Amino acid sequence: MSSEREQENPPSSPKHFNQTMAPLAIESATSAQEMLDLEKNGHAERAQWVLNPPEPPSLWRELKDCMRETLLPQCSNFLSSRNQTGFKTVISVLQAMFPILTWSRNYKATKFKNDVLAGLTLASLCIPQGIGYATLAKLDPQYGLYTSVIPPLIYAVMGTSREIAIGPVAVVSLLLSSMIQKVQDPESNPAAYRNLVLTTTFFAGIFQASFGLFRLGFLVDFLSHAAIVGFMAGAAIVIGLQQLKGLLAITHFTNKTDVISVLKSTWISVHHYVMSSYLSIYFLLYCPLYIKFLFLSSQWNPHNFILGCSFLIFILSARFVGKRNKKLFWLPAIAPLVSVVLSTLIVFLTRADNHGVKIIKHIHGGLNPSSVHLLEFNNPHIGQVAKIGVIVAIVALTEAIAVGRSFASVKGYHIDGNKEMIAMGIMNIAGSFSSCYVATGSFSRSAVNFSAGCETAVSNIVMAITVIICLEFFTKLLYFTPVAILASVIISALPGLIDLNEIYNIWKVDKLDFLACIGAFFGVLFASVEIGLLAAVTISFVKIIIVSIRPGTEILGRLPGTDTFCDVDQYPMAIKTPPVLIIRIKSGFLCFANANFVKENIMKWATEGEAKDTKGIGKRTFQLVILDMSNLTNIDIAGIACLEELRKNLVSNGMELAITNPRWQVIHKLKLANFVGKLGEKIYLSVGEAVDACLNPKIAAI
Repeated sequence: MSSEREQENPPSSPKHFNQTMAPLAIESATSAQEMLDLEKNGHAERAQWVLNPPEPPSLWRELKDCMRETLLPQCSNFLSSRNQTGFKTVISVLQAMFPILTWSRNYKATKFKNDVLAGLTLASLCIPQGIGYATLAKLDPQYGLYTSVIPPLIYAVMGTSREIAIGPVAVVSLLLSSMIQKVQDPESNPAAYRNLVLTTTFFAGIFQASFGLFRLGFLVDFLSHAAIVGFMAGAAIVIGLQQLKGLLAITHFTNKTDVISVLKSTWISVHHYVMSSYLSIYFLLYCPLYIKFLFLSSQWNPHNFILGCSFLIFILSARFVGKRNKKLFWLPAIAPLVSVVLSTLIVFLTRADNHGVKIIKHIHGGLNPSSVHLLEFNNPHIGQVAKIGVIVAIVALTEAIAVGRSFASVKGYHIDGNKEMIAMGIMNIAGSFSSCYVATGSFSRSAVNFSAGCETAVSNIVMAITVIICLEFFTKLLYFTPVAILASVIISALPGLIDLNEIYNIWKVDKLDFLACIGAFFGVLFASVEIGLLAAVTISFVKIIIVSIRPGTEILGRLPGTDTFCDVDQYPMAIKTPPVLIIRIKSGFLCFANANFVKENIMKWATEGEAKDTKGIGKRTFQLVILDMSNLTNIDIAGIACLEELRKNLVSNGMELAITNPRWQVIHKLKLANFVGKLGEKIYLSVGEAVDACLNPKIAAI
């Protein structure tokens, strides 16, 4: 019987196949339906994740948190230690304010030996440079030495950098002299000019300390790296041209800083002497006394030029040898001091000052005198002085923090920018009370400090003590120091401010940054220091505005074999999905300034962009535009209105709008504006989910 049944219904017969496979087909369909239901439920759940996040922080809460972090940055540390004894809490506060209390616990004799060597090397460079920079700032020479005493001592206990050498610098000295002389003439009333410089130093310190206390360091970033590079290069050339007055011992010299005025003044003086020499030869046989008259009436003396250039060549040669042989790092550091000593000795022995060589003459010695009574807060120009203080504060901070970070990265440690600002602010405030003008970190002296093997900020303390000894005992020996030597010392330090390699790198990487760089360079060179800074800041702001108003938008495609969607221009292998146009906004803020531009770009791509079907027969327009909002962190009313207008325009063209991955603040505002309800169910967690939902409408139908 069984054989007969098998013959009637063999296994290979269609009837037997249907009876066997029917349950499998039903099970398969059930599994597919279950998977579809799970996918639908999963999509619905993920959509709720997007649509129903927790309430974002309110504006008041954000402001309160910002103020707490700003005013009490160490609040959490203090609160965590409230169960400790009062003594330990005080120690924690003091260690936060004075980093020297932390690193001094591990200070050893070997470190002290290295710091003493570095400090003495630093002082040998600081003394001649300090005197020279004071003359550049149109102050008496001793003020450069004063500035090398109090600020370094304060920074040593409050600063976080180990390599920064604190004192006067060329760029800040030029800034002060070029801007304050427009308020008060340093030649007609040097005492009033000095008082305004000290008052400016006080304001600079107040602003620097405020930047650190209120965490306003972003203000320093308005001077971008490219702008600073261009500004430094232009300032270096201007400073070098200004030193022609000392190098040539020109009596009548322009107070302007632009290159045209300086070269014109130099040419008039040199031309006068050349013509005087020519005429003296012509009248040699007729009037011998005329030679002496022309020589005495000439505006410059060649002896100063010969003396200054000779020692300038010596300093530059020493620097070249020091770079070629790292063991001779001390040679370029002591070369300026050796030049000062030798030139002073030469002038003293030959009495060259009686033959036209200009000398410094008397330098007031002794410790820093108090200058509290010299600060002029009732001056009618106090507003302009405060503005100069802001500019000087920002430039000084920018230079110092850049120097500190560059050396910290080499040694592998971190410096606290806010603590640096507070330390420099307090040292300049104290400096204004003790006859110091604005001090900051010097790149050239910091490089010497680093090369000399400094371990900690104790090298600044050693340098300051050495300068104090010089002020107490050796200032009288500098009476016969020629002015031309100070000019040579300043000129020798300027090549380090011109970084041609960095300028070339800026040109290669970012043309807009290069524009800011050359804008600052030519502004300083052909206009003034203030114009150069203004040009740099203006170009930087224009760059920010251009990027904000015209943000990029990019079309996305799926990378083969992945679920990743990327820019099709950057990844040509990315595959576009024909019925869907995927667009991502590159800007972080969709606002009144850029919303219309973004909307027009999207409509242009949506209406003009067409995709061939899979057979290549005919064309069809997009059915859905997916807007990837993963980069968008915030949106305003104008941005929401443009999204609403974009949706209406797409609907009128037979397309729909979907958004993916809206950020916290964005989805919150879209819900408040009732834009979410108008989109319906076209809100997804990811681009891949939106594309799958479009290609499989059953999944999308929740």
